[in-house]
Amino acid sequence: MFHREGQKIILTTFFSVGIAIVLSQYYISEPWLRYLIQILALIIFILILQFFRNPKRVVDKNFNDILAPVDGKVVAIEEVEEKEYFKDKRIQVSIFMSPFNVHITRYPSSGVITYSKYHPGKYLVAWHPKSSEDNERTTVVIHTPKFGDILYRQIAGAMARRIINYAEIGENVQQGDDSGFIKFGSRVDLLLPLNSAITVKLNQKVVGAKTCIATTPHRDEE
Repeated sequence: MFHREGQKIILTTFFSVGIAIVLSQYYISEPWLRYLIQILALIIFILILQFFRNPKRVVDKNFNDILAPVDGKVVAIEEVEEKEYFKDKRIQVSIFMSPFNVHITRYPSSGVITYSKYHPGKYLVAWHPKSSEDNERTTVVIHTPKFGDILYRQIAGAMARRIINYAEIGENVQQGDDSGFIKFGSRVDLLLPLNSAITVKLNQKVVGAKTCIATTPHRDEE
């Protein structure tokens, strides 16, 4: 299955690759060059298909856990001053996605959308310290029963040129459902309350809607 955001690009690439293969077959006399063009065209098409793949995942929904919003690698776990919405200190967990990861963004928790805003910006590499403030990005806040308000931020990288955000203010959302898409390389930041019990480590690979990022601090007492 492929994500709906890739339908136009997949079709366009399919026809472009087909045209390139046919033209090279008839108009390029050198066999090695003809085969090289055809192989490269097929590789490009395969890469586009894998980028927009949409694996279906069964989600164990619960209010005690914050699940990874994307597939990728944890590149930062730190206390930061969140300046846009909370204007106070939060724990930030940042997940970097390479072009080979699934690029679907999923809701990390069930709840009600209280804030959703798009910010145009630069295209610094996603691991740049200023990317969370200067790059093209969207900010979404979910009011959850156990954690209160949590924030996640989709951040465009050097290759990304379009962020898709489905979250609308007032909407009731379900943990693990699609919340958006970032095309071609990016990062997602989670901003959580300071007393959240973080369950991942730096450089750990995480799976969207599967890996637990944080739990409620007194879960064992409930």
